[in-house]
Amino acid sequence: MNIEERMSKIGKKIAIGSGKGGVGKSVVTSLIASYLAKQGKSVGILDLDITGPSIPMMFGTNEKPIGGSSGIMPVLTESGIKIMSMSLLLPKNEDAVIWRGPMISGAVSQFLADIIWDELDYLLFDLPPGTSDVQLTLMQSIKLDGFLVVTSPQSLAATIVKKAISMAEELNVKILGVVENMAYATCPDCGKKINVFGNSDENKMGVPIVGKIPIDPEISKLCDEGKIEKYEIDLGGIFNILEGL
Repeated sequence: MNIEERMSKIGKKIAIGSGKGGVGKSVVTSLIASYLAKQGKSVGILDLDITGPSIPMMFGTNEKPIGGSSGIMPVLTESGIKIMSMSLLLPKNEDAVIWRGPMISGAVSQFLADIIWDELDYLLFDLPPGTSDVQLTLMQSIKLDGFLVVTSPQSLAATIVKKAISMAEELNVKILGVVENMAYATCPDCGKKINVFGNSDENKMGVPIVGKIPIDPEISKLCDEGKIEKYEIDLGGIFNILEGL
């Protein structure tokens, strides 16, 4: 089956990426997917960080996908989110993928053509950091409904955000906004929000901030335990934007 046929049963296709590593992009992808699932939506995540996949670990699964002549079935998480990742195809989770660009692009194309998602309300594409082979292959292969950019509230990160936005604009992908991770900490005594890394400047980034994720040790704990689906957070702003597409 070709890529167009595979994608035809999927409602909305959303890429989630960043211009640099270390901003918690995969955490944000997992939280958005979990929130969508809690709203009754059918959701899938395609982990396209081929050389550094982390989605299965956050959901606590190392189940091997089942493949056949018609394609590969994604793995189901506890809440019914469908996920596919290169790490699920490796003999051992700690095995390294040491590939050059053309091989990585080929893997992305094969994922798009071979994975049997069936009908989904949303398919989220968790991208690797940067603006290279994976991003180019994805954005040229399918019609995305939107691109969410993940950043953290530092000036360097904001500068890198512009590069990710520029890439999306050049490839005619709609930019939905910025999700700010590690945006604030909450005082355990008084409940006041503390902007540990300062405030992001939406004017400098050129796109609105549509969601904020706090610095919360509980997030790290649940990620390590493979239970990210259990984290409770209100992402209604992002949900409304996605539903409005």
